[in-house]
Amino acid sequence: MVGKLPKKEIIVFESFLGKQYSCNPRAIYELLQEQDRDFTYYWSVDHRFKSRFEKHGVRTIQRFSIKWFIVMMRAKYWVFNSRLPYWIPKPADTVYLQTWHGTPLKKLALDMDEVLMPGTTTEMYKRNFVTEASRWDYLVSPNPYSSEIFTRAFDFQHELLETGYPRNDYLFQYEDSDVQRVKETLGIPEDKKVILYAPTWRDNEYHFIGKYKFAIQMDLERMEEELGDEYVIVMRLHYLVSDKLNLKDFKSFAVDASNYPDIRELYIISDLLITDYSSVMFDYGVLQRPMIFYVYDIDSYRDQLRGFYFDFEKEAPGPLVRTTEEIIDNVKDADKIRIDYQQQVEWFEETFHSLEDGHAAERVVERVFGR
Repeated sequence: MVGKLPKKEIIVFESFLGKQYSCNPRAIYELLQEQDRDFTYYWSVDHRFKSRFEKHGVRTIQRFSIKWFIVMMRAKYWVFNSRLPYWIPKPADTVYLQTWHGTPLKKLALDMDEVLMPGTTTEMYKRNFVTEASRWDYLVSPNPYSSEIFTRAFDFQHELLETGYPRNDYLFQYEDSDVQRVKETLGIPEDKKVILYAPTWRDNEYHFIGKYKFAIQMDLERMEEELGDEYVIVMRLHYLVSDKLNLKDFKSFAVDASNYPDIRELYIISDLLITDYSSVMFDYGVLQRPMIFYVYDIDSYRDQLRGFYFDFEKEAPGPLVRTTEEIIDNVKDADKIRIDYQQQVEWFEETFHSLEDGHAAERVVERVFGR
């Protein structure tokens, strides 16, 4: 009934289930703020993470509260980067801008052969995903490769905005003072280089529904021995992982940044990235810095859990390693990675970064909200 009332000039933003002030919604919000548009803005927030938003001075509203439902039903626009529960209705005259949150390597939705996540079946997961995608009026795509996959895997039938990712505009706009500020916040000495370790989650490793677990499969003691004089490693677990890292024995070498507000600031301080199958590779690659892929479980991940959209083992823009010793060897030779993998790097950047120019948010805002 509330949803049938006339819409107000309200925009509701949400990033990663209300846990972060980050990603594409943040970039779009900040551009709208800069343009001084005549909207009322709300950030949908998981109450456990409200402190992350307060320091940015944004107006928040508690996710799933009564007020939240009323505001959602009266809002003219929703700007989200992940799915809403299927039982939340979308008013017919509310515009739902779904920005999504990554270029896909691993298979998505209808392209998945089997879903091994807790609390669902393959059929139910796909049906719910397609139902949710049918409510999106706009879907942001970072590149032509993603456009093809999103259209098919989500059975998306509305307007696709092939603009590049708004969140990556920051990677063209940051300043040296930002790097210094972030390092100071994390307690990283100015003379140390930074390794960012940002793995994805595993569908079949979980405590219970919605709470995934992750164990660090690298020998930090050995890495500190070999790399600690020159490097600090910053650990960033996926937002769906609920485990807390215990790094008390590595205080001078390892930093837990899993709860750092926005991964974009971890990108700019990092001299190289270690990841696995995470879409962070596509964003970090914009910076044209070396990447190492720690894929100790690639056989099971590729063949049983998800499957890949391209031949990752042949086309990854950096070495695929399975052991701590291989990590150490490649970090020591990090300056050679982009040279040794020049052909893969060139294909990677041409395929995934052709639209990344620092103006993606402008293109999205102009199409959805007008000039």
